[in-house]
Amino acid sequence: MIRILPALALCLPLVLMAQTERQPIDSIVALVEEDVILQSELDQAIDGIVRQVESRGENLPPRNVLEEQVLERLIMQRLQILRAESTGIRVSDADVDDALNRVARQNELTGGQLRQAVEAEGTSFEQFRSEIRDEIMISRLQQRVMSSMDEISDTEVEILMASDQFGGREYLLSQIVVSVPESASPDQFREAEARVEEIYDRLDEGMSFSSAAISYSQAPDALEGGDVGWRNISALPPVFADAVEGLSPGEVSEPLRTPAGVIILQVRDVRERSEVIVTEYRARHLLISPSELITTDEARERIEDLRERIEDGEDFAELAREYSSDQSTANLGGLLDWFPAGAYGPYVREQVESLEPGELSDPFQSPNGWHLIKLLEVRESDRTEEVLRSEAREMLSEQKAQEEVDRFLRQLRSESFVEIRL
Repeated sequence: MIRILPALALCLPLVLMAQTERQPIDSIVALVEEDVILQSELDQAIDGIVRQVESRGENLPPRNVLEEQVLERLIMQRLQILRAESTGIRVSDADVDDALNRVARQNELTGGQLRQAVEAEGTSFEQFRSEIRDEIMISRLQQRVMSSMDEISDTEVEILMASDQFGGREYLLSQIVVSVPESASPDQFREAEARVEEIYDRLDEGMSFSSAAISYSQAPDALEGGDVGWRNISALPPVFADAVEGLSPGEVSEPLRTPAGVIILQVRDVRERSEVIVTEYRARHLLISPSELITTDEARERIEDLRERIEDGEDFAELAREYSSDQSTANLGGLLDWFPAGAYGPYVREQVESLEPGELSDPFQSPNGWHLIKLLEVRESDRTEEVLRSEAREMLSEQKAQEEVDRFLRQLRSESFVEIRL
């Protein structure tokens, strides 16, 4: 055995040389701070984008244009991950497992089926886990950036709701963004405006807005065809609202100059804001929870006994005060005053939607124990004002958050060392 080892050792370099000759060396396409992005990473990301674009039935730009767009996205992702790591943000295996479970549930799959679906698309499950980990880390970094924002005040909400446009039309928008650096000079803005004019020429020649966004936009949503989604006219900055108001589906705005750059908007669809009518329920509720003194079976037997007593004429409210484990409603005789169906979770929702006023449910089980519900009344309630107020606050918060994140990303990009070797 001892005499064989040197012979094997002499053979190893030859084997490695042969393997090297058969396998092309993975080249570096970008240096990002002290990290690198490899050609294989870029190719894999491009393959994923190609599948997405083709599934939407859209045309792909030339390969070199797509490479530039995808590489810039990879650079921004890598910069954010590096910043997150340097500021102490960590993602545990349990965090990744929770996120994967949510992805599986959203797609009505088991964990095993999710793995099969991922691998069927040509991606290893470990790579998918790694991508999920990166997304969580980037999300936490951006949440930290947004946490520095001032709270939305009641006054801001009132001002928005009092505006003529609030609660009006909603627009399905796409965008093309030609970015400029933070505190851009007039020359840099002129360069951006010249590039925007070239994009208009491509649109006039028949290029679709989505393809133009994939090819030229420098916004994070570029590879999704610039899709912004539905926006209420009142949720848009005034310069955007003025530009799109009155445009018909398919029409494109004039160039819009902002601190972030020059933007073109396309209106893909328009819809009117409708009233919000909600079905509300009034009911009584009784809960028997298992404990150290009561087993699950004993809780079920007790709730069945209480149901019989109610059917025999005893007062639901008095029994709830005496026996219910629900401390928030027991003193109120189990009263659940007017509430929308989903306010107390799926188990209560299923019952109230199936009962008629005055009807008593059968005993039903949830993770909290065994329940009884007696439906008292049902009504249709106009919640438009309440919903609009909530939407106004959310709109202002989203607008401020997006502005804060965009400002952070532009600053991060301009301050970081990036060398593209594509």
